[in-house]
Amino acid sequence: MATARFCVLFFILSVALAEDAKVKHKTATKPVRLFTEEELKRYDGGEEGQPIYMAVKGVVFDVTKGKEFYGKDAPYNALVGKDSTRAVAKMSLDPADLKSDTTGLTEEQLKSLDSIFEGTYKAKYPIVGYTASRIFNEDGSPNKDFKPEDQPHFQTKDEF
Repeated sequence: MATARFCVLFFILSVALAEDAKVKHKTATKPVRLFTEEELKRYDGGEEGQPIYMAVKGVVFDVTKGKEFYGKDAPYNALVGKDSTRAVAKMSLDPADLKSDTTGLTEEQLKSLDSIFEGTYKAKYPIVGYTASRIFNEDGSPNKDFKPEDQPHFQTKDEF
C-alpha cells in the first residue's frame, strides 16, 4: 500500500515539475529579424489586425498585447512604429524626442531608460527583431560593437 501511495505521489510531483519546467524554458516562437525605419513605420497600430511594434535601444518589441496603451488613439501611440529610445528615457511624448538618439541625456535619464527597458519592455513584450541602425553604422558599414550573442533573448537557433 505504501508503495502505491509513493508511486502516485511521485507521478503527481513529476507532472507538476514538468509543467513548471515548460513555463521557465519557453523559447521564441518566431525568429528575430532586422527592421529598417520604413518597415518599422508599418507597425504603428493604425491598421486593425496588424501587430504593433516599437523599438527601444534598437530592440524591436511586439507591444500588441498592450493595445490599450499603444494602439490607434491610445495614450502612448506616438511611441510605436519607430525607435523611441529618447522619449522613453525622458518619459516624453514630445515629437522632438521620438527618436533613438541618446545624445545629451542626463545620467538619471539613462538610468531610467535602462530600468524601463529591463523592467517593462524586456519583461513584458516579446522581442521580434532589431533596428538596422543598431547593427549598421550610418555609412552602411557593420557596427563592430554589435554582438548578437550579447543581445537580450538572443538564441542562435532563433536566427535560422
